[in-house]
Amino acid sequence: MSRKEAELAGGDAASRTVAEQGGGGGGGELAEALARRRLYREVTLALQTGLRDAKADFSFLRARGLRSLLGFLRSTASAADDAALLLFRHSQSIPDLQVNSLHQPKEDPVVTLDHIFGTEPMKITSPPTDSEIALALRVLEGCCLLYSRCTALAHKYKAVKVLLNILGSRGPTEQGVCLDALISLMLDSPSNQMDFDEYSGLEKVAELLKDVQVEEHIRLKCGEFLLLLIGHVYAKESSPIHEQMKNLFGEQCASLIWAASRFGSTLESLTRSKGRRPCRYRQGELLNPWSPIEQVP
Repeated sequence: MSRKEAELAGGDAASRTVAEQGGGGGGGELAEALARRRLYREVTLALQTGLRDAKADFSFLRARGLRSLLGFLRSTASAADDAALLLFRHSQSIPDLQVNSLHQPKEDPVVTLDHIFGTEPMKITSPPTDSEIALALRVLEGCCLLYSRCTALAHKYKAVKVLLNILGSRGPTEQGVCLDALISLMLDSPSNQMDFDEYSGLEKVAELLKDVQVEEHIRLKCGEFLLLLIGHVYAKESSPIHEQMKNLFGEQCASLIWAASRFGSTLESLTRSKGRRPCRYRQGELLNPWSPIEQVP
């Protein structure tokens, strides 16, 4: 189904609802039907404008579109009811409105004499900035957390492989967001978990955590990533990742990570966040006792 067909179908359905309920004399039902139709249009417009800017040739337009999409996802997640969330999930079955398609960046264009002396102007696309990539990762994270089918679409585009490449090649601005996005991709997604194992994701995170040249907050973020990975992605004790943890970090540190991941019950709990902080510092000390991570009050 194309976007235009979906819009017409949604508009016709809403019109029929209004006509049927309006004929019965129910003013409250008529107002409710009109509100649903307005919400449908708002969701469609927010996705269309955000995606249009996010696909632009210039970085400032792409950043504006990504901020718009991120704002829409946040408002949808914090809405009092699930009406906007259900519409967003429905929209992700329409190719023109899918937000989480993650593609490899295109290669730089090759300039030839035809471009210099020809009459056809060469199309130039500005390269993505660090902040733009971080925004795109936040949008991907939000999509996966709001709708589990987005993780399947992300697997189709090899998102885990792309994120691991970003983790190893980009700077701190992208690395921290990349770790959050990896967790959202792997939650309840065996296919993405298999990709994480296939592309040696745990080894790459371990390299960052052990590297004393890496910025402190990124090493702490790696420690938090491991806690979430063991506590929520690979929660079963029989998972083979526990043996990999012992090989990479040593039995003492792996045992600490496993025990700390069992502390608390939900990701949203403030006490869990406070409880993770000293554990992350302790991980740094166990991995590098000659140069421990200093505690910040």
